[in-house]
Amino acid sequence: MPLFEYSGLDNQGRKKTGTIDGPGRKVVTQQLSDQGIYLTDLRETGTQRVRKLSFRFGMPRKLPTGELAAATRQMATLLGAGLALDDALNTVHEQTDQPLLSKTFAKVREHVVQGGTLHEALADHRHIFPDLFINMIQVGEDSGTLDRTMYRLADFLESQARMRARIQSALAYPILMSLVGSGVLVFLFVFVIPKITTMLNELDRALPWPTLMLITLTDFLARWWWLLGLLLALALIALKRYRDTERGREHIDSLVLKTPLFGRLQLLIITARFARTLGTLLESGVPLLKALDISRNLLSNRVLNRAIETVTLRVQEGAGLATSLKETTVFPPMLAQLTAAGEKSGKLEEMLFRVADTYEHQTDLSMTGMLSLLEPLMILLMGGIVGFVVLAILLPIFEASQGFG
Repeated sequence: MPLFEYSGLDNQGRKKTGTIDGPGRKVVTQQLSDQGIYLTDLRETGTQRVRKLSFRFGMPRKLPTGELAAATRQMATLLGAGLALDDALNTVHEQTDQPLLSKTFAKVREHVVQGGTLHEALADHRHIFPDLFINMIQVGEDSGTLDRTMYRLADFLESQARMRARIQSALAYPILMSLVGSGVLVFLFVFVIPKITTMLNELDRALPWPTLMLITLTDFLARWWWLLGLLLALALIALKRYRDTERGREHIDSLVLKTPLFGRLQLLIITARFARTLGTLLESGVPLLKALDISRNLLSNRVLNRAIETVTLRVQEGAGLATSLKETTVFPPMLAQLTAAGEKSGKLEEMLFRVADTYEHQTDLSMTGMLSLLEPLMILLMGGIVGFVVLAILLPIFEASQGFG
């Protein structure tokens, strides 16, 4: 049964908040009214079972961007063909293979059939539909262009899904190499090297320094592996707690941006996403200040998030968007330059899309260049470690054979 969070006022004007379960919004509203609570806000948070699971694992269920993009394009096509909104929602609910999305669209349709608006129904499921999605739907409903707005949303979501897929496919090979290489090293140091070092110690002769170093390292890992694991776990916990603080998050995000190669890559990715998001919102009719606020909330890096917050305040005071972006000094210069050209020509959305296309292309080039450098470095590192182990093992054997000769 759906679970709702509510806030409202009782007969004495005191604020009341809490959760309540019920089959639908109308029933829950009536139940609270019978209790003398007059609602100011009512939001569905999922079922009781889902809520317990979310609490247990500490994270809400997320929907892949590609699945949401496909459903959005299907909705746009159906609405463009003249279907009523509730019929289009019912069709998507019946045809989608994604269980979470199917259930969600069924609930959204129920809300719409009861007389609610589409954006209000979507707002009850913010774990699936981001603020950008909800606000664009609201603009589409208000302007009577819901089908065109959903086409824009589908294009935007598909571009984000393609970008994410390119990044994941590019990182797949280095991650696989790291896992395989780490597995080989663990096997060597746990099962192979201890037996060989025992044999080498029994040679009863002076051992070369690579062999002594290998024996010392193996003995240390055999005795203190649990301490290293504990220290690593404590370090990760301390880092996570520090990152959870406002100052720690900003400090770490600032260091990430300054990291060679990876820092610039992240800046390009975030800038492209910001430009495309802002352009999509403005093209759909969302006011600039609201579009900036929505776009800012999509930025995971706290330094860049604060920069857009400053830009929003400056625009609110009457400054130009391009000037405000330039003053932050954290974004690439092209963003401010093309934004200025867009403001002068009245084609701001088009220029923002150009920025996004340019930086997405640069992201591809940067990732290709970084991976072309990373792969031989990883091979060189793994080869060096394995070569050192082989050298440390063979040197005393060669010396022993020469001595017997």
